[in-house]
Amino acid sequence: MTTTSRRRSIAIGLLSLAVASLALAADTPPPLKILQRELPNGLKVVLAEDHSRPVANLQVWYHVGSKDEKTGRTGFAHLFEHMMFRGSANVGPEEHMRLVREAGGVLNAYTSFDQTVYWETFPSNYIERMIWLEADRMASLDVSPENFKKEREVVKEERRLRVENPPYGALSGDVLKNAFTTYPYKHEPIGSMEDLNKAAIEDVREFHGLYYVPNNATIVVVGDIDANSTFGFVEKYFSRIPKGKPIPRVTATEPPQTATREVTVNYSKAPLPAVVTAYHLPPLGHPDTYALDIASSILSAGQSSRLYKRLVYDEQSAVAAAGESLFLEGPSLFFGFAIANQGKNIKEVLNSLEYTINEMSEKPVSDDELTKARNQTISGFIIGREGVQARADALGKAAVLLHDPERYNTELENYRKVTAADVQRVVKKYLTSSNETRLFIQPGKGEAK
Repeated sequence: MTTTSRRRSIAIGLLSLAVASLALAADTPPPLKILQRELPNGLKVVLAEDHSRPVANLQVWYHVGSKDEKTGRTGFAHLFEHMMFRGSANVGPEEHMRLVREAGGVLNAYTSFDQTVYWETFPSNYIERMIWLEADRMASLDVSPENFKKEREVVKEERRLRVENPPYGALSGDVLKNAFTTYPYKHEPIGSMEDLNKAAIEDVREFHGLYYVPNNATIVVVGDIDANSTFGFVEKYFSRIPKGKPIPRVTATEPPQTATREVTVNYSKAPLPAVVTAYHLPPLGHPDTYALDIASSILSAGQSSRLYKRLVYDEQSAVAAAGESLFLEGPSLFFGFAIANQGKNIKEVLNSLEYTINEMSEKPVSDDELTKARNQTISGFIIGREGVQARADALGKAAVLLHDPERYNTELENYRKVTAADVQRVVKKYLTSSNETRLFIQPGKGEAK
């Protein structure tokens, strides 16, 4: 090779490398520069500046969810999501919402198995006001009998709308109840109607006093802020709140499942039989969760997924088929489900569902399927970090549930590394009959068996 040819070859190689680097950068969300601090009372603070637009998102993550509730006292974490808007020492009922909206902001909250999160998105020049509002309700929430009774009725109505009225509304709760024998993911955050009815104000105050304290909270702020001055506001308003008692953490462990479980339940409003197959998975952030998430996408993401294609399009044995990986701080689940077509045998629908899953353990998925699933994941990461609220959501998850805010910047690379062999390995390891709970849903009235 001549010197000129060698130089041309090197130039072409460098150009290709540059193009590849640009392509990678184009589908990688920009990293956040994260500031972490902690107050003497145990409050954790995680901040990131984002000057792309003049707004900010403030979140308060309380590390308490439905798994922290006592048996017979379910629904308390979710009840407090509602109670936290009922006023405090310096803010009247619903006034927190009014003050945020008058500033041009929006706000809401949610409760899950592991956390309860309160958030506001607002013009960033209101950052001090929003921090003061959150500090005031942490320090002096009005846990009065009147507020308690009112919000309990709101939660009960929410349960009717979400669980009791829809034809298959009780499905996820029944899956959890039968898949978990010991770990307190056995019930949904919404709680049971029986427990909500018998809840007493003393129980609610005890729950609030134990978990709604600085040493069980993380402040997350992302947006058009100065991180140091924002920390100053947090310190100014939150440092006066005393540290609470040591937080009791869940110590239960879910024993390994060694044989298939099978349960039949009857739903009076269900028009057609349905079936769910659920499998235990490792917790959020475990090295195998990335390949399992890709496997879940291939199996159940959309109408081109393997489950939908086989059961709905090819066999026409089901009118709907899907699935989901539910990754939690503790033991997690994958479940696939299908609603039988008119006149189809639900046991045969189950056989097809299980065959589709088992097929992925017998041979690697195709390059096209793997690429599509990876692209869906990358797209989700990019879209999931486009705005300040989405970035704060992901940062809070990394800080509280993965216990390391810096994982915000590294999680995507773990998905990029997943191979077809990884997918095959994790399906073979976790989605097995000995690790399976089957739930059959039959129309009509009757007892579970």
